[in-house]
Amino acid sequence: MMLPAMADLTGRSAVVEQAAFTERLEIVLDPAHRLATVLLRDRTAAEDAVQEAALKAWRKRDQLRGGEEGFRAWFLSIVANECRMARRNRWWHVIRSAEPLADVEATADRAFAGSDLRAAVLRLDPADRTALFCFFYLDLPMEEVARVLRVSPAAARARVYRAARRLRPELDPSEDLR
Repeated sequence: MMLPAMADLTGRSAVVEQAAFTERLEIVLDPAHRLATVLLRDRTAAEDAVQEAALKAWRKRDQLRGGEEGFRAWFLSIVANECRMARRNRWWHVIRSAEPLADVEATADRAFAGSDLRAAVLRLDPADRTALFCFFYLDLPMEEVARVLRVSPAAARARVYRAARRLRPELDPSEDLR
């Protein structure tokens, strides 16, 4: 008689756990999708990366440390890792390099213009782009940026500073390189 009641209790706790995880996940899906879009520069690939990250997060939910406040940084770090893996895959490079040759001249002209913030940010290293995006666009505290990048807060602060400093000369050609 105790076994069916115990099974029912286990089933209910699994449903409650799934609902709590889904609720926390829904809050961070928009920032996660924006991060993936910035890193991959492809909306469809970003959606796939976020979906894969959500599955991995569900499977590894017992590894979450820090409770509610650490969930956003934890999930965004999983998304960032998924994006890195997607960029490493061979098919990604084949698809990204299959751009029409007619656009090469237009791209070169835009690159020489030097005043386009978006183009300047896209020329940054993906890790630097991630740091800038998390800090300035998602408005994450430096501690969470560090968790997303999986570095110390001092290293995250240095990465944000260096990336912003690399952007300055591209955006203001009159500024000298120091």
